[in-house]
Amino acid sequence: MILLRDELEERERRELAPYASRSSESRGRRQPEPEHPYRSAFQRDRERVIHSTAFRRLQYKTQVFVNNEGDYYRTRLTHTIEASQIARTVARALRLNEDLAETIALAHDLGHTPFGHAGQDALAELMREHGGFEHNIQSLRIVDLLERRYAKFRGLNLTHEVREGIWKRRSPDDERAQALGFDKKLAPSLEAQIADCADSLAYDHHDVDDALKSGVIGESDLKGVELWQMALAAADERIAGAGAGADSDPRVRRREAIRFLIDLQVTDLVSTTRRRLEEGRIESPDDVRKATRPLVGLSPEVDARKHEFQEFLFKKVYRHYRMMRMAEKAKRFLSALFLEYVAHPQALPEEYQEWVHREGVHRGVCDYIAGMTDRYAQREYEKLFHPFETT
Repeated sequence: MILLRDELEERERRELAPYASRSSESRGRRQPEPEHPYRSAFQRDRERVIHSTAFRRLQYKTQVFVNNEGDYYRTRLTHTIEASQIARTVARALRLNEDLAETIALAHDLGHTPFGHAGQDALAELMREHGGFEHNIQSLRIVDLLERRYAKFRGLNLTHEVREGIWKRRSPDDERAQALGFDKKLAPSLEAQIADCADSLAYDHHDVDDALKSGVIGESDLKGVELWQMALAAADERIAGAGAGADSDPRVRRREAIRFLIDLQVTDLVSTTRRRLEEGRIESPDDVRKATRPLVGLSPEVDARKHEFQEFLFKKVYRHYRMMRMAEKAKRFLSALFLEYVAHPQALPEEYQEWVHREGVHRGVCDYIAGMTDRYAQREYEKLFHPFETT
């Protein structure tokens, strides 16, 4: 027996909280399409994101450590998967729309550049006089225009709610809101707020894990970080409780600590959000949209500890000389590619030359470079600047 779409929509109406987003109440797609017989609108969006070219490219885009430093560090793709798992868990606990929260989380980094935030900084500077660059807006550009998978329309033709969830990660005073079809005065859906929080929770945990694994920091560096010390104490308690057969490998202790950190913050996020919804007397999606402060978030106590933790990561990991050296190298690398393609746009692939003709050479070059993986950008550099390299 097939579970049909109208039955899924009825389940949403019956089981989700009154302030949840419902696929049957979606504002639809930019290009009208017939509904699928056994998938909801947000489920279709999730599959469209997962099957997109931009999503696959995340496998070889830097999170913190570049791909050639080792096979076991997080990439932009594994970060996205971890964030989407947290988003789905939180949405389920709060009886919100899991499919929508997960889809926004899966799509949130589609527009990210090669070489992590260094790549974004480089493109933002190069595009400063030519319309700017910001990876969330680039994610929208990808799902609205750059993906080419369907005969009837450009992009992925996602629902308004997913597109808005991607955009709402930006400042609400973005001047392009009206052109994109969004009302900058309205707060994001709860599902979009969850995806944003899940992103932050995910990278805190996996970045400290990767930094310890790489030797950029040691556990002694974390002695003054309260959240990490709480996590280690919990890990030691779990190991002691496991008895004589407990695995005493230091790597297991670290992973138990990471597991505690995730569970602590996700649990706090769920309970704090539920309390804010009750205190704000939120009873509908419209109430969510009119709220004047974020409804999804951590308690003041846990949030303060999280900020201390993030400050540590910024100073000791993201500003570490190895990270800074690679960041500066990446900026020079991408700047050289950008300027070369601007000077010789005929070297661009045909599909990007289309955007050169439509929106100018700088935007076409920006689209091309932003879509590159780390290793593809390295190969392009070799082809352009190393003599005797094949084209």
